[in-house]
Amino acid sequence: MRTLVPFDATDPKTRLAGLFTPSERRDLAGVLLADVLAALRAAGGDPLVVATESVDCAAPVVVDERPLSEAVNARLDAGTAVVMADLALATPRALARFFAADGDVVLAPGLGGGTNALVVRDDAFAVDYHGTSYLDHLRAAHEGGLSVREFDATRLALDVDERADLADVLVRGEGEAGAWLREAGVRLDRTGGRTTVTRSE
Repeated sequence: MRTLVPFDATDPKTRLAGLFTPSERRDLAGVLLADVLAALRAAGGDPLVVATESVDCAAPVVVDERPLSEAVNARLDAGTAVVMADLALATPRALARFFAADGDVVLAPGLGGGTNALVVRDDAFAVDYHGTSYLDHLRAAHEGGLSVREFDATRLALDVDERADLADVLVRGEGEAGAWLREAGVRLDRTGGRTTVTRSE
């Protein structure tokens, strides 16, 4: 399936600035992207990276500096999926099930109310990633008379934005991101209420 993979190559993972330098954040984003691309290809996806600037990766890249929704909608048509570049727990099995799910629009929610992945089978649908995009996408599909499948899979629910998200990568990740974090000195921190991470000097 043709799959758009939006990627911020300019200043990624800003909410991890307290843990990593700008260069390290770019490296981490690149590793996450590589993991997602590998899982997509193994699941039968045909990825196209839609990046804010040129990036070296194992897929074709198109540079588009417009806001996320505009950049995606310019390339979105029936039979297209959109998968975010930082789904660190995504596996080929989860993505293959996602691609095969029925519906004019198939939505995989993120933990914070965003839309981590979607499949569009009707040209009338357009994305809008502002705010709580999952609810906005549900509403837009219903208002357009399109059938909707809510695809609830924990493997597609985590997008890496916050420090605590990295704990899940260390515990459950199957790609290279976990190894990158360990090499960078990132370790689990169980001293608080929710397991998060700390970084050794």
